[in-house]
Amino acid sequence: MADDMSIENYLAQGGVLTNPSNVPPRYRGELMKLMASFVDSSLAGAAGFADIINEGPGIKERIAAARIVLEKTDNADKVLSIMGEFGADTARYATHHPWTARLARDADIGTTRTEQDMRLAVFNYPLAGWSDAVVMNLLMGRAVTVQLTELCRVSYQPLAEAFRAIQPVERHHAELAEEGVAKLLETEESTTLQASVNYWMPRVAASFGAAESTKAEMLAAMGLRHESNATLKARWSAETGACLEKLGLSAA
Repeated sequence: MADDMSIENYLAQGGVLTNPSNVPPRYRGELMKLMASFVDSSLAGAAGFADIINEGPGIKERIAAARIVLEKTDNADKVLSIMGEFGADTARYATHHPWTARLARDADIGTTRTEQDMRLAVFNYPLAGWSDAVVMNLLMGRAVTVQLTELCRVSYQPLAEAFRAIQPVERHHAELAEEGVAKLLETEESTTLQASVNYWMPRVAASFGAAESTKAEMLAAMGLRHESNATLKARWSAETGACLEKLGLSAA
């Protein structure tokens, strides 16, 4: 960074930051929110899926589910370690929130987050059995894959590098879920799986946030966002719709 350039201008022109010591207060606040949302969502998602492992129809399915829980927890740890560099109490973090807590299945909180933690709203809804969990993992796995294309570009370099390491792991989770849905369709009525698609589609869609974000311009200037919520959601919708159609299911 040139000596006569402010950090704000440096970031607005595509610059990156590399350690907590040169991070402005407002940037730090938004960066911590971004990291907390990812960590909390990963831990809540892993906790919910852990409860469903033993409902897997076979040993291979249970092994795959257990591996997903392990890897999502490890992904959370990668980002949590960076939060620790900013002063977060990493030792207490994993046990401080009720990660298994869920609302009623028929609750409708839109994009609202609970007071307990920063998890995305979708992770407040309970899974209704194995097939429902696999469908949710497919839809949300594809959403995470799309969102990570954005997160890999954040202007805090250590975090961007962490997300680049996480990206192929999460992509594989989505692939496993697609294989799982295809296998379920061999033995289950498509109407059962379609009901799960119908339940989870709007809730996963809400994870992309409001189409018009009041903070979008500020986050873009900080290099913490590059594409709009609407653009990312549209990409997910198109890709997921094509995937479901291939499986004989419908996104509508």
